[in-house]
Amino acid sequence: MHHEPLDHLVLGAGPAGLQLGQSLQAAGHRYRILEAGPTPGTFFRTYPRHRKLISINKVHNGTSDPELNLRMDWNSLLSPDPDLLFRRYSARYFPHADDLVRYLADYAEAFDLDIAYDTRAVRIRRDDGFVVTDQHGREHRGARLVVATGVSLPNVPDIPGVDSAEHYATVSVDPDDFVDQRVLIIGKGNSALETADNLVETAAVIHVAGPHSIRMAWNTHYVGHLRAVNNNFLDTYQLKSQNALLDGHVLSIDKDESGYRVRFSFSRADEFVKELRYDRVIVCTGFRFDASPFDPGCRPELVINDRFAALTPAYESVNVPGLYFAGTLMQQRDFKKSTGGFIHGFRYAVRALSRILDERHHDRPWPHLPVAPEPAALADAVVARVNRSSALWQQFGVLGDLLVLPPGEPARYHEEVPVDYAHGSPLTRDGDYFTVTLEYGPDHDKVDPFDITVRRTAQNSVEEAFDASYLHPVVRHHRAGELLGVHHLAENLENEWDHPEVHHAPLAGFFARALDRLPSAAGR
Repeated sequence: MHHEPLDHLVLGAGPAGLQLGQSLQAAGHRYRILEAGPTPGTFFRTYPRHRKLISINKVHNGTSDPELNLRMDWNSLLSPDPDLLFRRYSARYFPHADDLVRYLADYAEAFDLDIAYDTRAVRIRRDDGFVVTDQHGREHRGARLVVATGVSLPNVPDIPGVDSAEHYATVSVDPDDFVDQRVLIIGKGNSALETADNLVETAAVIHVAGPHSIRMAWNTHYVGHLRAVNNNFLDTYQLKSQNALLDGHVLSIDKDESGYRVRFSFSRADEFVKELRYDRVIVCTGFRFDASPFDPGCRPELVINDRFAALTPAYESVNVPGLYFAGTLMQQRDFKKSTGGFIHGFRYAVRALSRILDERHHDRPWPHLPVAPEPAALADAVVARVNRSSALWQQFGVLGDLLVLPPGEPARYHEEVPVDYAHGSPLTRDGDYFTVTLEYGPDHDKVDPFDITVRRTAQNSVEEAFDASYLHPVVRHHRAGELLGVHHLAENLENEWDHPEVHHAPLAGFFARALDRLPSAAGR
């Protein structure tokens, strides 16, 4: 079977594959999505194992603005259909995973996306584009390949005897199977603590072990760090029940007829090694990307302990041209900093990827709106966007709006451009440009978020805006990749950065000074 190749082959009909499919279809491109499972969102049929999502679904926000509501909706995909929102599937703040599976199936059907189900990629090679062979021996051809398979394999640590332990993917989730048992959970992320929480009422002893200290999402603002919804276990430890967090390394796991013998090296006690006994050992150490179907000639280079493919600012493999990545695999660009690993972050990055593909391969420039190149008009445009945008809010510091000032023309306002991509892209070739992002302050993860002395100083104070640790807008002036100036808008409790004196006037002043420094200013 040798067909004319499609413009884009997409692997995986999870949230990212569907989001990309909707964009490609709306743009009129020839594409197909290959999905191993029988329906969209196969991953969420199994995970999270305890079926409670940690992606929030806040339905009542006191506003009817759909863009503002998306800030509090971490599960909906973007679409032109105002009714295709996750809030119609669940009113729970932390929804049930089955509701997400239902929503994704309806999304695929609503747009009649071209999806081949029961089609697993077993071999990927290059031949005038990409050729994907499925498990039935059929070949699928595309000029470009976009991998949206997520992190589909367990990330298993290299510990002697680890194969004898149980794994998050398959361990029982019935607490009654653990009555009076001593349980070791390896890992300190949400899957580990979700597992521990589930056993608090039945297990005799629960130890949660890992080499690093637990990081709380409320401190780091990274939603993949430990979330409050999973931290009851910490309460049981600090308030002296028989549970504990162990900081250090599991050196070996030995299974015998009476259970497990585990050698553990404690980091706080000068690597003191102790042998501990357990009835159960459960490995909850996250997931990684599966690169096995790729032929050596087009295998993407891997990073972060081989868990992710290394990506350029355009979400393209650094070593395989034409191989792009969508969805949670995009988080390699903002690993443990922003929200690229989650639907509410990558839905915008995927939309940006579709615009990059349009620009690179279909001669379609990135959409823009014209703005008068005057300080007040530029400030108006920025203030209007930072007060509404969900993309800049979710993908803080990663996606930004882009204001380009070509000499002698109206300014071009481009929305939601990956900041790293903007520099050196076709968008910024002709003239000075400004990036507009929402960001937390430097070292925000070292600040106690509940310390009132920290928060009081930066509120609505222009002088101290650059010190703001909470989320606030930042505008940067660039020319040919060089940074010429930075302006921070003052923090605001309600995230409303539109006060005439506090926000608008200082920003307009920043633009006025920048415009005076433009190469064309001399002739004005």
